[in-house]
Amino acid sequence: MVTVPAFDPLQLPGDVTLDHVIPARSADTTPLPADLRPELAAALASRGVDRLYTHQADAYRHVRAGRHLVVVTPTASGKTLCYNLPVLQGLLERPDSRALYLFPTKALAQDQRAELAALAGHLPLDIKADVYDGDTPPGQRTAIREGGHIVLTNPDMLHTGVLPHHTRWRKLFSSLEHVVVDELHTYRGLFGSQVANVLRRLKRVCEFYGSRPRFVCASATIANPRELAERLLEEEEGVAVVDRSGAPRGERRLVFYNPPLVDRRLGIRRSSLLEGKRIAAPWIKQGVQTIVFCRSRLQVEVMLSYLQESLLPRLDSRRRVRGYRSGYLPLRRREIEAGLRTGEVWGVVSTNALELGIDIGSLQAAVIVGYPGTIASTWQQLGRAGRRSGSVAIYVASSSPLDQFIVRHPEYFLGASPEEGLIDPDNLLVLAGHLQAGLFELPFLDGERFGRSEVSPLLELFAEDGVASHSGGRWFWSQDAFPAEGISLRRGAADNVVIVDTAKPRPEVIGEMDQFTAQVMLHEEAIYLQDGAQYHVDRLDWREKKAYVRPVDVDYYTDALLGVSVHVLDTFEQEQVPGLDRSHGEVKLTSLATMFKKIRFHTHENVGAGPINLPQQTLHTTAYWTTLDPPLWEALGRERLEAGLQGMAHAMRTVAALHLMCDPRDLGALGEVRSVATQRPTVTVYEVYPGGVGYARRLYELHRELLNGAADLVRECQCADGCPSCIGPLSGVEGAKSSCLRLLSVNALPV
Repeated sequence: MVTVPAFDPLQLPGDVTLDHVIPARSADTTPLPADLRPELAAALASRGVDRLYTHQADAYRHVRAGRHLVVVTPTASGKTLCYNLPVLQGLLERPDSRALYLFPTKALAQDQRAELAALAGHLPLDIKADVYDGDTPPGQRTAIREGGHIVLTNPDMLHTGVLPHHTRWRKLFSSLEHVVVDELHTYRGLFGSQVANVLRRLKRVCEFYGSRPRFVCASATIANPRELAERLLEEEEGVAVVDRSGAPRGERRLVFYNPPLVDRRLGIRRSSLLEGKRIAAPWIKQGVQTIVFCRSRLQVEVMLSYLQESLLPRLDSRRRVRGYRSGYLPLRRREIEAGLRTGEVWGVVSTNALELGIDIGSLQAAVIVGYPGTIASTWQQLGRAGRRSGSVAIYVASSSPLDQFIVRHPEYFLGASPEEGLIDPDNLLVLAGHLQAGLFELPFLDGERFGRSEVSPLLELFAEDGVASHSGGRWFWSQDAFPAEGISLRRGAADNVVIVDTAKPRPEVIGEMDQFTAQVMLHEEAIYLQDGAQYHVDRLDWREKKAYVRPVDVDYYTDALLGVSVHVLDTFEQEQVPGLDRSHGEVKLTSLATMFKKIRFHTHENVGAGPINLPQQTLHTTAYWTTLDPPLWEALGRERLEAGLQGMAHAMRTVAALHLMCDPRDLGALGEVRSVATQRPTVTVYEVYPGGVGYARRLYELHRELLNGAADLVRECQCADGCPSCIGPLSGVEGAKSSCLRLLSVNALPV
């Protein structure tokens, strides 16, 4: 077994908050199943497999028994065989049967097709397994529809390219026995809620053609795999769970590193990018195969140039260290993957494009620059090294609040994951869109449900709008429009503001933002910050929902004055808790940005101002809120109370994102000295999606954990009196940090 690469944390100038060795583990295997077809056993033997890991055998047994299944085991534990084996066994027994594989990305589908083909190629049956996505040549599409035994695709293509044209896919849907949903943990929040409705439509079409497929899901480690799978699949008979891995593991050394502070007052630390380069460069020079994960495409290119320069004067530095991200052509990606497997490539710098289960050989070291957003993603990235050998993995934290919380609480990685995948398929806006798509695909019978949802009122509303009609006990789509094309699975609304960099030779979209946030961050003359770069907003076309920006280098940032109010429309649950009570319900948020200030870095002096001329924004969503008892706010002056509430909102939003397995941008937070709804000092954490996707209810249940985690985040920050890493943008109020801690600690009892 390859030894763990040498690494001395004492050479680092910052703080090492975790230096933990996960010992090697031998495989736990079992003989091949007794009912396995001899030709399939021979195919496995040709691949060097004569026994199964215990979790693979358990998965095979569950699927063969006709159960829906979710497999939850670590990276590189052989989850692929958990579904390939029963699917191939079924095809050998019933050559006319079919299977559908869903992967969240095109690259993963291509990689898994190659893995499947390598195994199926040794079978006597000519099993056709092909990828059907937007890149599939038109000439191959008909052959896949007519003769594909296993169709590999993604939810987006199933949504717009397969289900609306199901009559062309009769052979698939009439004989569909297995549906594989890989990387289950990625189907959460809005995306998961959308995909749950796509699966509702899939099951309707299957039922129409007389099939009832079994679902096999595979996931990284999360807190609620069974609940997420049952919610996504809506299977009342339950979903079996296999979560004990029998795969071997090389020894892993796991290190968390916090770069040193360069400005204690502002909470600014030395660049995580430069510290990541400091760690990775010596390994690559020694020929230790290393992967470096960065948060953005820009960071990937910057880090790549740093590491290639570190190999000079070698003439092959560009060949030895490669970049890998979206935007690279498929042939270039395959070339890089092959170079990693053969050892020709010593180092690769990647976005999360290499996070999922693409086979890139056995790397020895991994460096993660900046928190990937979820613990599950972090484990996925750490697991890219040491698949079959000893390895070392180092997480380098940035100054962001979530990074700082994670680097100070490594116990989250060593214990049970606190992250939960939450979805709400019955979100009214999400449900209505997919109901229209389902109506286009097949008529609805009177009284028919869509999943678990009663949809008659919505169908009647569609009829009033002229997009549906009723005849003979059935509802029909009555428009020429193609409803699925108007639904994006991966973003909340079609009217998000798109951010366009006009300085490129060809204007390039660099991001998007919901309207509620865009009014304060993308107004004209704003300085928009992304991935450490500054952009000046030259023009905001509110009607077309486009912000035109260009890169700049200035010594100030902008801060908009925004008036936000929360109106409670309905309180779903409420509990009077001494100190800080808790509630959740439906709310209406209204906001109006009136003017902005230009604030100089470091000195925080006001160097300019200007008006903002945008319409008032309204958002109907769900929220969780907590209010203060009178003795708490009476003991603090108004100024310190306001600063403390703002700090609470910032810290609670940060910790909420960790528990909910979501991006902090999926949530908003507001601290009010006197709320219109409660008439008391209140902190509200709300969902930025219209109608919400289930986050608010879970935050209500996590009330105590949320307050404790926020208090830990603020208390353990090394700043003097509050900084962006703990209580948010500096308020300039003396005692802001202590005021925030005083409020948060009221309910900080053992959980």
